[in-house]
Amino acid sequence: MTEPTTPPLPLDGIRIIDLGGIGPGPFASMVLADLGAELIRVHRPQEAAGNRNGVGMDPVNPVLDRGKRSIVLDLKSPEGVDAVRRLARTADGVVEGFRPGVAERMGLGPEDLMTENPALVYGRVTGWGQTGPDSHRAGHDMNYIAGSGLLAQLGRADEAPQFPANLAGDFGGGGMQLALGIVAALLRARTSGTGAVVDATMGDGANLLWAMQFGFEAQGLWREGRGRNLLDSGAPFYDVYRTADDDFVSVGCIEPQFYAEFVEKMGIADRLPAMSPGEHRHPKHWAAQRAVFTEAIAARTRAELDELFAGSDACTMGIRSWAEAEAAPHNVARDLFYRDEADVRQPAPAPRFADLGGASWAGGAEAGAEAGTGASTETAAAGATEAGTVRGGGEPYVQPARAPRVGEHTEELLASAGLTADEITALKASTGAA
Repeated sequence: MTEPTTPPLPLDGIRIIDLGGIGPGPFASMVLADLGAELIRVHRPQEAAGNRNGVGMDPVNPVLDRGKRSIVLDLKSPEGVDAVRRLARTADGVVEGFRPGVAERMGLGPEDLMTENPALVYGRVTGWGQTGPDSHRAGHDMNYIAGSGLLAQLGRADEAPQFPANLAGDFGGGGMQLALGIVAALLRARTSGTGAVVDATMGDGANLLWAMQFGFEAQGLWREGRGRNLLDSGAPFYDVYRTADDDFVSVGCIEPQFYAEFVEKMGIADRLPAMSPGEHRHPKHWAAQRAVFTEAIAARTRAELDELFAGSDACTMGIRSWAEAEAAPHNVARDLFYRDEADVRQPAPAPRFADLGGASWAGGAEAGAEAGTGASTETAAAGATEAGTVRGGGEPYVQPARAPRVGEHTEELLASAGLTADEITALKASTGAA
């Protein structure tokens, strides 16, 4: 009997060089590495000199650098720039997150690299874009979503705008859009032989994330301004509430059937205004509903509410801490988190993939075998490679390899670019890595 094999990850065989940066660039390259690309992270000599405690060569970020290979190069030196250019001849893509013009001044801009490799996909991410009056202006996530108009929409009515950490600009608007743009350009390069420059910006991407609300606005279903609408804490049935033990639950019972189940389980039908099915969504009833919801939820602890709504379609869920989420049975079954060998909590790669005709991904190797994916625990274990640990009973869900120590792969990567042993020795000496 032929043992089933684990299919390759979608970007297996793709080589991408990450020239560095903070936030969205490393996140985009992490996503690409999770999808199977060989990701070469260029680290600076000062990053190799020591970690934040001044000793050793730990990963710069044990999560964002997972699954990558590390090379130390001085991009301010002609030798370091030449090494990157030689590596780029062997690559399918490049990622950079510098301010506009910096890569060009280094001699590592699109024209420098794509002239020698016309099929190269050159992905770049900035806050404001490569062009426009603000393109050279400094900023951070909060500034970019403020400039795009998004930040003014986030938060509660009559309160200051509330920025969602750096999720909307750096990662949702910047890094994820960059990763998607690179994958799209790689697909076109495979069929046309022509690469592309991907200009991803955090402001542009954050603006794109508001697409549904722009549509609602055109239909008269959304008013500009925060805390006044269906999904922005304006509606009482889509909000968070404080419990009796000073914890919180999320209530999202928008649809009539879910709303009815919430009302029934809470036992509050007689306290609400008389409404026909679906009429709860009319703003004229929101204040009265909110008062009832607030009082009823405040009378129960979060544990009582979690028990009350367990398995329910009332769209009500206690707001979990990371530790609670990591231990929750559903998340354990999905391997939503994992711990690496240094006990660093890691988010699992997403999305996941299954073979044609295979069962939906259900959990670890044992669950996959029970679900009929065709691979035993032993087969899945045998599929564990240097790239990571195969999970899911033969489906290509792979826990990424640990983040490398800075410079861990310098010699072998330089050799793969055609540098001789003497050139490698000289280059390492010039960066202080010899």
